[in-house]
Amino acid sequence: MIIEEFVWFSDIIDKLDVKHGVTRFEVESLFTRKPIFSKIQKGRIKGENLYRALGQTESGRYLTVFFIYKVTREAIVISARDMTDKERKYYAKRKK
Repeated sequence: MIIEEFVWFSDIIDKLDVKHGVTRFEVESLFTRKPIFSKIQKGRIKGENLYRALGQTESGRYLTVFFIYKVTREAIVISARDMTDKERKYYAKRKK
């Protein structure tokens, strides 16, 4: 999956900061470090599906990021949070 640009909405940026303590920089850095992608849900618009990315930030933080991937290779970030224990085990197995 190739992501050329991120689309950010101010209310999402605020939610990530206040609710989850996650910054835009952390989310974007995760995508530069070869995360594991999973399709979560088929989108209402053809070719715009909801995905999950599991990965580590440059500082080593383990995050789960939910985003809509557009055919224009843009990612609309919907949410991001620390990985759950179950996600972290899954990530560890897949990264081997």
